[in-house]
Amino acid sequence: MLPCLSKKLFGIDCFGCGIQRSLALLLQGEFEAAFYMYPAIYTMILFFLFIGISLIDKSRSYHKLIVFLGVITAFIMVFSYFYKLLYY
Repeated sequence: MLPCLSKKLFGIDCFGCGIQRSLALLLQGEFEAAFYMYPAIYTMILFFLFIGISLIDKSRSYHKLIVFLGVITAFIMVFSYFYKLLYY
């Protein structure tokens, strides 16, 4: 796993801390553990999946869905970050 530069330099987690471990857990089939490691993992995967689909399928507009998933993912990232700071 790559070390977090923010945690190494400043001693605090960044908004992306846990993504690598969550993806590793997801690939091992540990879906619940992946969610607890990084709650935004599933919406982030959908976000990037629809960005990829929109690059391939030019006949449909995925803009609203991509923006919606981006906002939801960002909200979950920020909420879980501050929850982790306050309670862990």
